[in-house]
Amino acid sequence: MAVDPSTYVAPTAVIHPEAKIGPGCHIGEFCVVESDVEMGAECRLEPYVYVKRWTTMGSRNEISAGTALGTDPLDKGFTGERSYLKIGRGNRIREHYTISRGTKPESVTVLGDDNYIMTSGHIAHNCVVGSNTVIASCSLVSGYAEVEDNAFISGGVVIHQFSKIGRLSMVGGNSRVNLDIPPFFLTVGFHVEAIGPNVVGMRRAGYKSADVRAVKEAFRLLYMSGLSRAEALSQLEAGPEVSREIAAFARSSKRGICPPRRKTHRPGTAEGADDPTIE
Repeated sequence: MAVDPSTYVAPTAVIHPEAKIGPGCHIGEFCVVESDVEMGAECRLEPYVYVKRWTTMGSRNEISAGTALGTDPLDKGFTGERSYLKIGRGNRIREHYTISRGTKPESVTVLGDDNYIMTSGHIAHNCVVGSNTVIASCSLVSGYAEVEDNAFISGGVVIHQFSKIGRLSMVGGNSRVNLDIPPFFLTVGFHVEAIGPNVVGMRRAGYKSADVRAVKEAFRLLYMSGLSRAEALSQLEAGPEVSREIAAFARSSKRGICPPRRKTHRPGTAEGADDPTIE
């Protein structure tokens, strides 16, 4: 058994002799670690964590009770060949979570660094999740979806397969993501709709007021200017870096980017008073 002598292994834990466990790890009661697993230094597994074969993780990951990593993909086409789950460093994955490995032989599901994954959800086969994301409780990420760095996915969100969520975007609770979400945008709704720039997220990430204004202008050009999509993207490509990033994302989108929120008017309010994109 390739377990570093500085690692604590609870008496009831089961670790396969071919697993590799780095220094300073803590393996809690009733954990199971299969063969062909590699775990970096100072990882912590709470009780009842199950790490299946062909899973690798870097250092300082904290995995809470009842979580299963590297599960067989939830895909009827899966026939049992070797595929992988690769987890980076410094992730917190809370209770009762599952992450599958890839479906096709030698394919990979990827989770980057320093993500905070909350309880009772699932990341499916062949997903790519970047770094510094938050995925809140009871959210489901379908196969082949991509979540870019610093995205925030609220609770109860369901993400359709092959969808892409852009960097520093935020998805409101109980949304259904069936189209791509550009970087820096806020979205909500059963048919996911953009409602404006993610101002709070951008400021927390260190972006200046000029960048926030540029994203507001990008939102206006894409959704409120009356320009064709091609005309709006051409203008964005001539703008600052954040505008160019939004344009590049939109041009590369295979599913198409989400539309703007349809205007609503509540009795007793001024037209547009509930629209966060209007100042």
